[in-house]
Amino acid sequence: MKWKCLNCGFEVDASVEYYWKCPRCSSPLILDYESTCEIVESKNVWERYRGFIPFKPGKYRGEGLTPLVEEKIGEHRVLFKLDYLNPGGSFKDRGTALAIAYGYKLGFKKTLVDTSGNTGISVTLYSKLYGLEPIIVMPTTAPQGKKKAVLKLGGRLVEAESRATATQLVTRFMSEPGVYYVGHIWNHLYPIGHATIAYEVFEEQGVPDVVIVPVGSGGLLLGVHYGFKKLKECGLINRMPRIIGVQGYSCQPVYRELYGTEEKGEESNLADGILVPNPPRTREIVEAVKSTSGEVVLVGNTEITRAHSELWEQGFLVEPTSAATYAGYKKIMNKIPSGSKTLIVLTGSGLKTL
Repeated sequence: MKWKCLNCGFEVDASVEYYWKCPRCSSPLILDYESTCEIVESKNVWERYRGFIPFKPGKYRGEGLTPLVEEKIGEHRVLFKLDYLNPGGSFKDRGTALAIAYGYKLGFKKTLVDTSGNTGISVTLYSKLYGLEPIIVMPTTAPQGKKKAVLKLGGRLVEAESRATATQLVTRFMSEPGVYYVGHIWNHLYPIGHATIAYEVFEEQGVPDVVIVPVGSGGLLLGVHYGFKKLKECGLINRMPRIIGVQGYSCQPVYRELYGTEEKGEESNLADGILVPNPPRTREIVEAVKSTSGEVVLVGNTEITRAHSELWEQGFLVEPTSAATYAGYKKIMNKIPSGSKTLIVLTGSGLKTL
C-alpha cells in the first residue's frame, strides 16, 4: 500500500507515513494497493467489498449498504441512492470510516478537517469512536444544525469567515503534536470509500446509463467513477455509465475548467455542500467526466428550492445540496434517452438544516 504522485513520481509506504499532498510538487496523491475483486456475503460494507478496499476499518456504525429506491419519472427509470441515511447523515461517512481508521493505525491523537458541515459531523463521529480529538474548522455561514451536531458529538468547533478561509485556517493547527489533517478534499481514501456506492448499485441494478452527483470537492464524483472503473477492470461490467456533475452558478470551478468559461446565473448559495472554490482534484474530475462523455450542469437557488420541495413531497428528507442534484437532473432530463436508467445520489440529510 503506497501513496503515489502521478505528477512527479513520488511514492512512500502508506503503512508508515502519511502525506495529505505530495511533498515534492504539492499535487494530490493516490493510494496504490492490490485488489482481489472479491465480493462476499456480508451486511458489513467493509467485509462485503474487502476485495476492493485497501484495509478493513476496526470500527463500524452501519455506514454503507443504503437503500436504492426506483421511481418512474416520465419515460425514465430513476434510481435514488439514499446516502443521507448513513450514521452521520451523509455519504461522507463512507470515506471518513476509512480515513479515520487509517489515522488511528498510524498513531495520531487528534484529527483536523476544514468543511462546510457534513464532513465535520462525520469526522467528529468516527474520531470519537477511536478516542481521537476532532478539530473541525467550518465557515460561519454553515447551517447551525451542522455546527450543533459537531458540538453535540464532542468536536472542537472553530469558525472561519468563509469556506475558503476555513481551508487557510487549518494551517494554524497542523503544527500541534499528533494532529492528523484528514484533508478530505485531498485524501484519496475518500473516493475509495465513496466507490462502494458503485459496488452496491451494481449488485442491485447492474450499470446505470447515467449517474448524477453534486460536485463540491469532487470526492463523490471521483469515487463513483473509481468504483465503476474498478468493476470494469475486474471484468464484472463491460461499460461505464455517463457521469454528470452538478454545480451552482455561485461556485463553478469544474464547469470553468471543463468548458473554459463561467456562465452567469442566479445565486446558488443554498447548496452549501458545493461551495468549494478550488478543488485540488479538478483535473481528475474533468478527466472522469470527459472519459464517460459526461457533462457539468449549473443550477440556481430557484431551481434548488423547487427540487427540494419535490423531493420532500416524495418522502426524501434531504438537504439543499442533494436537491441541487435533482435540479440538475430536471434541467437535462429531456436530453436523456427514453428508457434510460439514471442514478441520483442523495447525499445529505435535511434534518440538519431545519
